[in-house]
Amino acid sequence: MQIIPLSEGSFTIDKTKVFVPFDVDTEELNNRPVGSLLVEIQPFVVVTARDVILLDTGLGYKDAEGNAQLHANLLKVGINPSQVTKVLMSHLHKDHAGGVTIQGSNTEERFISFPYAQYYVQRREFDHALQVGTASYIVEDFQLLEEFSKVVWLDEDEGWIDEYIQFELTGGHSLYHQAFWIHEEGETAFFGGDVAPQLQQMKSRFVAKYDFDGKKCMELRQRWWAEGQTKQWTFLFYHDIQSPVWRVG
Repeated sequence: MQIIPLSEGSFTIDKTKVFVPFDVDTEELNNRPVGSLLVEIQPFVVVTARDVILLDTGLGYKDAEGNAQLHANLLKVGINPSQVTKVLMSHLHKDHAGGVTIQGSNTEERFISFPYAQYYVQRREFDHALQVGTASYIVEDFQLLEEFSKVVWLDEDEGWIDEYIQFELTGGHSLYHQAFWIHEEGETAFFGGDVAPQLQQMKSRFVAKYDFDGKKCMELRQRWWAEGQTKQWTFLFYHDIQSPVWRVG
């Protein structure tokens, strides 16, 4: 199993829910508004014997040449975007689902970013995101999934995809957030999305105000951290600047 972080950069975010680029080498966090959080935006690509799997899709920004940054990041590590076979979505907040679709050149029309892949999306999260109307969800980024023939809608609270990818409805961060485990040849890669976004949060009893249910998130992190230590998981942290991939053992 090959695991590659696809960093889109560091950002601060405050109560406005706007992601502002942040240079960790030259800027001071204290110069940002009080309460600003410093996060990395970091989808992952996991290459297995059977699939090229994308875990969440980033902000959906374009690079200096006008190309989708997520596509450019894949190309930099030798993966053509057309090679992606599965896109696993933890939830649909804008920093995770911005790259579900891509805006065409010189047009407002949007297209599915990975048309040859199957998208695995929690149905209840999608329906909720269409209705809730908050700054965290940008509906135009993911609305096309409703018409896309290769979407696999996950309705269950837990289950398996192709007998080696496990999913579980966790709630906690968003109402219908879900986590994934990829099992191959004795190795387990665990992706907890925004319930388990950073290494340091796994090691402390931390309750975040930005979570839908912060106490539940804390309890899940404690459970996963203990189980992962025992079973020697590889943890993937979407918002961790220093330790995106943490291997136990």
